[in-house]
Parts: sequence; structure tokens; C-alpha cells
Amino acid sequence: MMDFDWNNPSFDTAGELTVTEVEESFEDPFAVRLLPDSTRFSVQSRYFNLGRSAGGVGLFSVYRTNGKVARVLLTRPFTELEEYFYQRRLNQALSA
Repeated sequence: MMDFDWNNPSFDTAGELTVTEVEESFEDPFAVRLLPDSTRFSVQSRYFNLGRSAGGVGLFSVYRTNGKVARVLLTRPFTELEEYFYQRRLNQALSA
């Protein structure tokens, strides 16, 4: 389980997505974590997470971490393409 830093988040935690949903998307056993191939993100040590909350909401998050604590910089629902990518990876994992 990953710890999160919710001190002064850079997005509205009282919006449509809850902190709990965001944390659950990181705990998704089929979550896809990506290292960006753009130097713009890698220089700042930012990573991407595609995962589902316990309620089934697909979330895309940009975060940074020191290996122990994650700070979520942005989170939003999946786009259609992200949903397709997540589902394809899920199907590959389940058929392996």
C-alpha cells in the first residue's frame, strides 16, 4: 500500500472525484503505471497511473513519488483511448 501526501493538493479534492477513489485507483491490482517517454515529465520525476476505484471509476493520474509517498498532481476520469488501453492490458493479464 502506498502512502499519499494530500497537503495542499494541486487539484480540487472536493470535486467530482474523491481522495478515496484516487487512492483506490492506485491499489487496483490491474493498474497500469507508466514512466513517461517525454523528457519534459521525466526530468521532474512524474509518472502516470491508470487504475479503477472500488466503484469502477477509471482514473488517470499524474504523480510523483520518492518511493514511499506519492503526491498526486492531477487526476481525472479516463478518456476513451485510456479506457481502451486499460481494458486491453487487463484482458492480456487475465488471459496469461
